[in-house]
Amino acid sequence: MMQTWMTHTISNQFDELQDYNLFETDTVLQEILARYGSQDQAALSQMAKAAGSSEYYEYADLANRHAPILHAFDARGRRKDYIEFHPAWHKWMALNRQFNTHAHPFVMTASGSKWVDWASRFYLAGQVECGNLCPNSMTLGSIPLIQREPELWAKIGDKLLSNEYDERDLPIAQKKSIWLGMGMTEKQGGSDVRANETAAVPVGDSGRGKAYLLTGHKWFFSAPMCDAHLVVAKTEQDGLACFFVPRWLDDGSKNSIQVQRLKDKVGNRSNSSSEVEFKNAWGIMIGEAGRGIPTIIEMANYTRLTCSVGSTAMLRQALVQCIAYTRQRKAFGKHLAEQPLMQAVLADLALETEAAMHLSFHLAQCYETDDVLSLAWKRIMTPASKFWICKRAVELSGEMIEVFGGNGYVDNGIMARIFKEAPVNTIWEGSGNVMCLDVLRAISREPESIQLLFNDLAATAQKDEILQNELQSLFKLFHQRPEDLQFMGRSLVSRLTLLAQAVLLKRHAPEYVADAFIHSRYNAFHGRVAGMLDAKMADAERLLERAFAV
Repeated sequence: MMQTWMTHTISNQFDELQDYNLFETDTVLQEILARYGSQDQAALSQMAKAAGSSEYYEYADLANRHAPILHAFDARGRRKDYIEFHPAWHKWMALNRQFNTHAHPFVMTASGSKWVDWASRFYLAGQVECGNLCPNSMTLGSIPLIQREPELWAKIGDKLLSNEYDERDLPIAQKKSIWLGMGMTEKQGGSDVRANETAAVPVGDSGRGKAYLLTGHKWFFSAPMCDAHLVVAKTEQDGLACFFVPRWLDDGSKNSIQVQRLKDKVGNRSNSSSEVEFKNAWGIMIGEAGRGIPTIIEMANYTRLTCSVGSTAMLRQALVQCIAYTRQRKAFGKHLAEQPLMQAVLADLALETEAAMHLSFHLAQCYETDDVLSLAWKRIMTPASKFWICKRAVELSGEMIEVFGGNGYVDNGIMARIFKEAPVNTIWEGSGNVMCLDVLRAISREPESIQLLFNDLAATAQKDEILQNELQSLFKLFHQRPEDLQFMGRSLVSRLTLLAQAVLLKRHAPEYVADAFIHSRYNAFHGRVAGMLDAKMADAERLLERAFAV
């Protein structure tokens, strides 16, 4: 008689969540959209259903397991610099293109909630596959710059805005849609773009809209498969300028951009990042001569917003996975989600995620208009949010992977992928120190902006003693000597961002959410590890029901 082996009978083990609608289960997102008057819920639900399907989870896994491959030469030694992607990558790129994740605010002409609707798209896609958001982000940020170049916009504007995905590697004139990337970083300078050595020499006349030949090297050249890149290079006459550098020339020949290698990154594996060399690569100057850094920084202001939204998406996905898992797995006679200490951890993570959502989406709405208050929020809080939310995603993704125990630390699920993906947003578009310096620079150059921001925060903070005291303390600290401000930059920016999150929750979230956040975040021990909540101040069951509605 054959013996039945019981050692491999599977029990009390549960797969990571798939096949759910990312939108319909997200109460906070639905409330945010209703608050800003969005009429886009049907499209977002359709996108969220696809993104949350097991099919697209599988595409995300495949795209990250099968990283891009560089084919620098053809069989006979001719340069082709072609980058091969797994078909799963193209599935995700096509989905985002279909829903205009790359251009929604510029496709929609009516004002209202188009930036919040865009952020929703970015946030939904970023929960499952983050790598493809890089070309979406850079294309989004490039559009307003290209729109100010009439001749160039007439040639490529429709292709930038198109929602039809075209994966072919061809000259722009032959394509239905295109992607734009960015080339700033050089090995000797890093964040110090003023140290760039790539040189641009005019072909004929110099200046805006004129052709140049670029020679130099870029240490990080984001998404080299894009159809064109915005590149910072220095000119002999006018200093640093920004150039539109296509991958292919109009005559059908390849531009002289040689991909030296693809970066072997910790995470962000599905997306290609490269090191390239320009050898008299053809490009045209965009923006004013000598204004290369302000031009490219304008693009970075958009991509920094995408970093905040993208890290918020990672927090959201990891939180949902944790809640779904702990509601099924049992330990010590109860489901993990019923264990008080686990409830404290999950509730804390839910508070952090909702705070990140309110700040990211509020910032997105500020991009809708150019009133003085919105400009103050954008100028100060975009880098501040990018600093704080991205940092928190790195720390808390580690907490969240721990919820799964050893199962979280094996490299065949979305939790491990988020853990490795999270650090990229702290680095790209400027490191944490650069973000803090940018906040301080904005305040020193435009002191009226911090006053406007503090006045806006005060309108809500005065209703809460804790927030009122923090606001007054911060106001005094921001009036120190510049050298002292810089030394305390991380502390000041962290506190400012935390205050902004608390104020937004006080305005828009249920009272039990706002109060739990405020009392926990202004506890002297909070932040050292997740889960340091007072049971009297945090209704864990309601917080978790709100966090993931099923």
